[in-house]
Order: sequence, then structure tokens, then C-alpha cells
Amino acid sequence: MWGRKRKVAEDTAPVEPTALKVAVRQARIETAERTSVVVELRDAELARLELLNESLDPLFNDIPADIDLFDRGISHGDQPRLWIDVVAHVVMGRDKRQYRLVQDTRYGRKVLAESAEIPRMTEAITHYVAARMVERSRALTEDSATQAVELRQDVRVAMRRRRWRMVRAFLFGLIIGCVSLFAALWIVASRMVK
Repeated sequence: MWGRKRKVAEDTAPVEPTALKVAVRQARIETAERTSVVVELRDAELARLELLNESLDPLFNDIPADIDLFDRGISHGDQPRLWIDVVAHVVMGRDKRQYRLVQDTRYGRKVLAESAEIPRMTEAITHYVAARMVERSRALTEDSATQAVELRQDVRVAMRRRRWRMVRAFLFGLIIGCVSLFAALWIVASRMVK
């Protein structure tokens, strides 16, 4: 620094790594091995979820096109998921062999089904989809029935308002007629008195 030259060591012998450097190097190697194992496990999870997804193709092909309740797809993240709809998805269990059908509720997650076999999970998902379709049709039926009742009530309210308007117009006309008659009689009577 500042123009001084360093002294060059005359005997440049190779420096042996310290114990800490060796330990850090070993820790990095172990971390890399664990990371590769985690990546392999995630790839295995994705592969199993894709197999389940393919087995669900006939089920989702049977759903009518006008029902847009379900949005199936696999999300790639820290924990891969096969989404059935907005509130239900399939994840792999802790052992990475069990499929777990989970539904998010306002009270937390609820496990609907759990199995290591694709046919059983397909059956559980089929049951879930059928239940959601029945709920949808009931909600739409109740909505249309509620709308019909509301329409009838609106018609009744409109009829009552119309009747009251007619009664008010009649009474207003009657009052104006009586006042006019009284005014006319007053004028006639005041002319006769003179």
C-alpha cells in the first residue's frame, strides 16, 4: 500500500488446509448430496401426482362443459399439489407414497381421503366431484326458488303501492272537490247577502 513493495517469500511451500476449511468443505458436499436427494424426492412426487392426474382424465371428460367449478392442474412448488378445484387438492404424505386428498375449510384443512393406491384415490376424487356437483345444483335450485319468491313479493309490494297511489289520488281529488264546492257556495252565498 502507498508505494511500498511487498517482500516476496522465498520458499513458497504449499499450505495445508486447516481443520475448519476441511470441515466446511465436507459440510458443503453433504449439503449438495441432501439437495440432490430432495430434488429427486420432489421429482418422484411430481411423477406420482402426474400418474394420478392421468387416471382422472375420464372423470373430468364426463363433467359437462357448462360446469366450470373444477380447475384441475399440478402446481410445482416446495410441495407439489394436484388441484381438483379451488379448495381441494391432492398432496403426497410424509412418506411420499401416500396420496392425501385435502380440502381447505374456514376451520383449517380437512383430510377427505388417504391411500397409496391410484384406483382408491380416483374413487375418492370421483366421490368428491360428484358431491360438489350436487351441492352446486342444489344451490342453483335454491337460488332460482328464492328468486321466484322474491319476484312474487316484489309484485305484491308494487300492487300495494299502486293501490295506495290510487287511494291517495282519490282522496286528494275528493278534498279538492269539497274545498272547491265549499268555495263556490261561499262565493254564491256572499253575493246573495248583498
